[in-house]
Amino acid sequence: MTLDLQRIQALCFDVDGTLSDTDDIYVEKVSRFLRPIRFLLPGQNPIRAARRLVMWSETPGNVLLGMPDILGLDDELLAFIEWLNRNRARPMKHFMMVPEVDRMLGKLHGYFPMAVVSARDEQGTRQFLDLYNLTRFFDPVVTAITTEHTKPYPDPILYAAQKMGVNPENCLMIGDTTVDIRAGRAAGAQTVGVLCGFGEEPELRRCGADLILENTPELAGLLLEGQERKPVR
Repeated sequence: MTLDLQRIQALCFDVDGTLSDTDDIYVEKVSRFLRPIRFLLPGQNPIRAARRLVMWSETPGNVLLGMPDILGLDDELLAFIEWLNRNRARPMKHFMMVPEVDRMLGKLHGYFPMAVVSARDEQGTRQFLDLYNLTRFFDPVVTAITTEHTKPYPDPILYAAQKMGVNPENCLMIGDTTVDIRAGRAAGAQTVGVLCGFGEEPELRRCGADLILENTPELAGLLLEGQERKPVR
């Protein structure tokens, strides 16, 4: 698997498991549940068992997330979620950033237009980006409510490409799950799967990822090292 680096003119980033270290938060929550019943898991470390459960839940979880689109209920569901966000007070969610992501984005900024392409809600996406001062790197920010259909449909990537003024086939979609890879391929973009989130290498390869990286920050060296690129700004 290789990338055609000369084709890449713009970057699309997933959030959970790609920019945000969401899987570690979920693993900690699941491991707290497993500790009292560890007698049912002889020889298993609760943290290791929790990580396996989180990883295994990725594919069916994304199928469930895509069901409102399939059933034609996505507009109604998202309107309800947005109503809840507006009408009840909630503490800010606890977010963790994948280490070195901010430095990576700082290096890439100015050489590529960049977009967030997330299936999470608008409020949560903005909270994470603002918390770590990452919003300044992205134009546009595409969330679950931006287009008629969300990932794994190609709509969010097609929308991001249009806003960035590039053809979809000249975009690179970076994400940690098969949903990200499927959306990128459906849009005609190249795809990179990262292993710092929910997905695992065999399933990302089977889904057709053009390249697999251990973590998202490795992308900066890949795209910039030895390249005769001029800043776009």
